[in-house]
Amino acid sequence: MNQRSNPLNTSPITDTPVSFGIIVICAIVFFTGFQPGGLALWPLESGFFTPWQLVSYAFLHGSFNHLFFNMFAVWMFGTPLERSWGSQRFISFYGACVVGAAVIQLLVQVFEGGIYPTIGASGGVFGLLLAYGVMWPNNKIFLLLLPVPIAAKWFVLIYGAIELMLGLSRAMPGIAHFAHLGGMLFGAALLYKWGWRPGMTWKR
Repeated sequence: MNQRSNPLNTSPITDTPVSFGIIVICAIVFFTGFQPGGLALWPLESGFFTPWQLVSYAFLHGSFNHLFFNMFAVWMFGTPLERSWGSQRFISFYGACVVGAAVIQLLVQVFEGGIYPTIGASGGVFGLLLAYGVMWPNNKIFLLLLPVPIAAKWFVLIYGAIELMLGLSRAMPGIAHFAHLGGMLFGAALLYKWGWRPGMTWKR
């Protein structure tokens, strides 16, 4: 019997195992303090880069707030996506966004210089935000600093524009704004491959 067909038998573990797993693993890594430098994403020219860092960096977080807001976003945007898509497609999408964010961050560091590591699931989270806006464009989302409901499709554009401005202006150093945009970009590319077109979402 397929237990997913009965809502009384669902739980975060069985209904959205990938989203739940991401949250649990990130929390365990943070609270146990197991964050070796070799798991962070290091620039290509640093001498510390290894291929697994393209994924492992997304399980590390620098502060409780960093962890909380990323995991809250995984719960808010990731769980409905996983329920809609299924776990296999969801993990493929989230993984592509995480790796895409890492690739963009590495390219940015080649041009900017500076040897410093990057950590956090934000690139994957921004990809989830984009996908949520694509799947449910008219769902309302509240901005913390603007207590007015905004349609998800406009929320995506506003957040993307803010990240682009902050990245170009370097107004908030220490935050990988272009990596966030990279997660969105690679997420959009994968959605396009799956058949989505921007006109389906932003048609009015």
